[in-house]
Amino acid sequence: MSGVTLRRLLDDGRVHVLDGAMGTMLYGKGFFLNVCYDELNLKQPKLIQEVHEAYVRAGAELIETNTFGANPKKLASYGLADDTEKINTAAARLARAAAGDRVSVLGAVGPLGVRIEPFGPTSREEAFTFFRRQVDGLLTGGVDGFILETFSDLDEIHAALRAVRSACDLPAITQMTIGTDGLTHYGTDPETFAKQLAEWGADVIGANCSVGPAGVLEAVERIVKATDRPISAVPNAGLPKDVGDRQIYLASPEYMASYARRMIEAGARFVGGCCGTTPEHIKKMRDYIASVVPRHPTVVISRSAVTTPAGVEAVPLAERSGWGAKLACGEFVTSVEIVPPKGVDPTPMLEQCRALRAAGVAAVNVPDGPRAQSRMGVLPSAILIQREVGIEPVIHYCCRDRNLLGMLSDILGAHAAGLRNILIITGDPPKMGPYPEATAVFDIDSIGLTNLVYRLNHGLDPGSNPIGAPTRWVIGVGVNPGALDLDRELSRFAWKVDAGAEFAVTQPVFDVRQLELFLERVEQFKIPVVAGIWPLLSLRNAEFLANEVPGVSVPEEVLARMRKVSDRGKEAALAEGVAIAREMFRQVKGAVQGVQVSAPFGRVEVALEVFK
Repeated sequence: MSGVTLRRLLDDGRVHVLDGAMGTMLYGKGFFLNVCYDELNLKQPKLIQEVHEAYVRAGAELIETNTFGANPKKLASYGLADDTEKINTAAARLARAAAGDRVSVLGAVGPLGVRIEPFGPTSREEAFTFFRRQVDGLLTGGVDGFILETFSDLDEIHAALRAVRSACDLPAITQMTIGTDGLTHYGTDPETFAKQLAEWGADVIGANCSVGPAGVLEAVERIVKATDRPISAVPNAGLPKDVGDRQIYLASPEYMASYARRMIEAGARFVGGCCGTTPEHIKKMRDYIASVVPRHPTVVISRSAVTTPAGVEAVPLAERSGWGAKLACGEFVTSVEIVPPKGVDPTPMLEQCRALRAAGVAAVNVPDGPRAQSRMGVLPSAILIQREVGIEPVIHYCCRDRNLLGMLSDILGAHAAGLRNILIITGDPPKMGPYPEATAVFDIDSIGLTNLVYRLNHGLDPGSNPIGAPTRWVIGVGVNPGALDLDRELSRFAWKVDAGAEFAVTQPVFDVRQLELFLERVEQFKIPVVAGIWPLLSLRNAEFLANEVPGVSVPEEVLARMRKVSDRGKEAALAEGVAIAREMFRQVKGAVQGVQVSAPFGRVEVALEVFK
C-alpha cells in the first residue's frame, strides 16, 4: 500500500479528486467495445499503466483499477471467468505502480450485468460469491480501498459491499447511478439509497455515471440531506452523441470543472469523472476545486507544543469571561441561541436578549450565517448585544466565508471590541442556502481555526510571530453525538481538543441514550460539554430537522409523538415540542455542564419555557 491511503484521505476532512474514465481512453486508442477491457490488464499492461500515469500527472489523488467488469459473471462471456483473480491482481499492481507513494489506489467493482433476486434468477449469495472473487484478486494486488460504482440495484451493491467487508476492513466508496428522472433504474431515490448505504456501513456515498454533471449535482444536493457520510460525485461528461460510427461525450473540461466546484459547494468531498472524461477534464477539475478546498492543510499543533513568547503569560480560563469562569469552576451554564436579523434593524434581537437576561440566562449564542442564510454579521450583532444589553454573547464563527487573513483580522478586531467567547465551526456550504451562486472560501476548517485562536491566546500569530499581549478567547467547538460515522466524528473531536478547544456544544439532542454513549467515549478529553436543546414547534419543524438539516438526528419515537398531536392544532404541537425539550433538559442535566436552548424562529418565550 502507498502512504496515501483512502482511509487517510477520509480522515483528513478535505476534498479530493478521483481520476477519469479508463474506457474512454482505451476507446480513443482504438480498442472498441467488442474487446474485453479488463483482459487488457494482462495483454496490454504498459498501455493500462500509461493511462493511470496520465491521470496521476493531471492531479488525481485516487485512481481506480481497470476492473469495472472484472467479475466472473461478466468475464464468462469472454471465456475468462477462471482468470478473475489473475486479472484483478494484475490490474491492482498496474495501478499501484503508477500511483507510487502519492496516490491512493481503489479497487473498482461494477455490477454483474445480470438481475439478482427478487428481480432475476441470480441469488444474493451467488452475487456475493462472484464479488468476493473479484475482491480477493484486488486485495492480492495491493489496493488500499474499494469503489463500488454504477449500481442501480441496492440489493446488488449490498452484496458487493458484504464481499468487501467479509474480506478486509478497508474503506469503500459506494455509488449508485440515476436517470433523467433522478431515480435509479429500479426507482430508488437518492435519499433512500443514501440512508440505506449508510446503515450498511458504506464509508462514502455518492452518484456516478448517470446523465451528466447537472443530474449528479442534483443527486448530491439530495444525498447531503440524508446522510453525514462523506459524499462522492463522479459524473459522465454529459450524454454521449453519435458522431459517425463512434459515440462522443461533448461536455468540455471547463464545463465539467465548473460543476465539480458546485458539487463541492453542495457537500461533495470526492469528485472525479466517469464516461467521456480524460486527464484534461481532471486537470481542469483540480484547478477549479482549488477555489473551494481549504488551501491550508489542517496541521494540528498540539496545545502542549505551543510556547508563549518571553514575558507573555496566557490568561487562565476563569479570568477570561463570565462564561469561562463558570466553565472553569464546574458551574452549570445556560445559554439560548438566537439568530441575527435579516435586515438592518437590531431592535427585535436586542429585546429578545433583554428577556433572556431578565430570566437569568448566562449567555446568548449568536450563529454565523446559519444554513448559509444572509443575516446581519455575527460580530456586529454580538457587539451590539454586549454593549446594549449587558449579557455575554458566545459568537459562532464559521470558516466558510473568509480566508485565513480575514479570519485573523476579524478575531483580533472582535477581541478589541470586548468579545471573549467563541464557538468555532466549519460552516454550511452556500449551496444549502438561497444563494447557490455564492462561493465558499474554507481556507481552513474548524480544527485549523481552533489552532489559530489557541495560538492567539498564547501571544502568537499563525506564523508563530509574537503579537504582544495575548487574546483572552474562551474557545468552543461543535460536536455531533448522532454522527453516522461516529469514529470519524470522535477523531475530529480529538483533533479539536488537541488544537486547543476548551468546551464543546452538541447538535440538538433528541436521543438521550445516544448522547450518553457519546459522553462515555469523550470522557477522556476532560472538557465541558454543553448539550444542544431544540424545542420543536410543529410536526413540520420536526420533519425538517430530521430530513433536511445535516448532522441532526431525530428518532422515530419523537416524530411519532409530534405526529400524534399534530391534528390537535398548533398549540398542542408546540406544547408537545416544549415537553420533549424539557424531558431532554431534565435527562441530560446531570451528564453535561450546560445546555444551549434554541429559540426557533426567534421565539425566545418558547426557549424560556424549556427552563421552567
